[in-house]
Amino acid sequence: MPATPLPTPESPLASARQLLVVIADDWQSTSATLQRWARPALDAPWVAVGPGMPVSLGRHGLAWGLGLHPADEFAGPLGSQPAAPFKREGDGRAPAGIFALPALFGVAPADSDEARALRLPYQPAHAALKCVDDPTSRHYDHIVDQTTTAIDWQSAEDMLRGDARYTIGAVIAHNPDHVAGAGSCIFLHVWQAPGVPTAGCTAGERADIETVCAWLDGDARPLLVQLPAAEYARRRTAWQLP
Repeated sequence: MPATPLPTPESPLASARQLLVVIADDWQSTSATLQRWARPALDAPWVAVGPGMPVSLGRHGLAWGLGLHPADEFAGPLGSQPAAPFKREGDGRAPAGIFALPALFGVAPADSDEARALRLPYQPAHAALKCVDDPTSRHYDHIVDQTTTAIDWQSAEDMLRGDARYTIGAVIAHNPDHVAGAGSCIFLHVWQAPGVPTAGCTAGERADIETVCAWLDGDARPLLVQLPAAEYARRRTAWQLP
């Protein structure tokens, strides 16, 4: 097996020591495999951690997202159409690209042993905690407490759900500048059931998502790389992927 290329200073992976790599068969896939990767130092090769985990993607597959990857190469020649769609609000697609994983959320109280053991910033869910998905709101793509925030939105996600999907999860920084209409409230979370696609998130079995969230470490600058297999192969060298 060839050695894993080391990230260059220009690579989005240059400062990361943990990766979640999600590879789907193609742009229309609603399922994929998640593999954890880690390295002890920035000049060390990536090593796979644990087995691959099955995950569900958006009900309409994948679309190029915003994030840390270079975006200008996807547009194609002037006046042409991109080879794949770009992520938009309500399109039912999970974002493709490279994304930061800045925070966790879940139902465990902040002072619980489970929450205290986590190594990323953690936000416990409660009835007033919402993720705003209304592009007209100034709070678009933000998680807010509606008891302390002036409500200017018509729709928002409940972060405290009646099912298990947000028992624990990670924020995927698909839209770091909160561009209106570019897609909001994208998470790694527990799936509804095996094989059931999402509205645009990445979801897996509860035990797997718990394992991933407990493993993520802010000091290791964790990232999500999510791509169809052909795009991963095409960009592996340029993006210095495992």
